[in-house]
Order: sequence, then structure tokens, then C-alpha cells
Amino acid sequence: MPSLDHAPLPDEPRDPAVERYNARLGLILFAVYLTAYAAFVGINAFAPVVMDQLVGRLNLAVVYGLALIGGAVLLAVVYAMLCRKPGASQ
Repeated sequence: MPSLDHAPLPDEPRDPAVERYNARLGLILFAVYLTAYAAFVGINAFAPVVMDQLVGRLNLAVVYGLALIGGAVLLAVVYAMLCRKPGASQ
């Protein structure tokens, strides 16, 4: 069985500026997703009738839920593309 030790490699370079940038980017994208999810929960809690409206052949709750899942995947791809590597600080 492979080792489960996920410590950074000893020769892996670390750049505090890049780490701060990546962390800030992650928090910003998390805030975007949290806002979308909070709106979903808020609509369900305070105006559930809205979620019964049809969008095409599906109701808004299903469409919104699938959009949240797709949005999470999209934000993960955006994060992966925008993250910097150590030694790339500007």
C-alpha cells in the first residue's frame, strides 16, 4: 500500500507571495460560490414557490442545483488556471 504521507517534498520551492496570492484567489472564488449557494438556500427558505417555476421542462430547484454543481467545477478549473507556481511571483 502506498504511503499516505503528503508532506511537501524537501526540494520543493516555496514562495510566500505566491502562496498568499493563491490563498486570496481561493477565498475570492469561495465567496463567489458561497453567495450563489446562500441565494439558493434563501430562496428555498423564504420563497419556496419560486423554486416550483418551470425552466424548460425542469423546475428552477433542479436547474439551480445543477448550475451550482457545474459552477463549482468551473470555479475549480478557473482556480487551477489562475494559480501561480513557486518562483512565478511578480
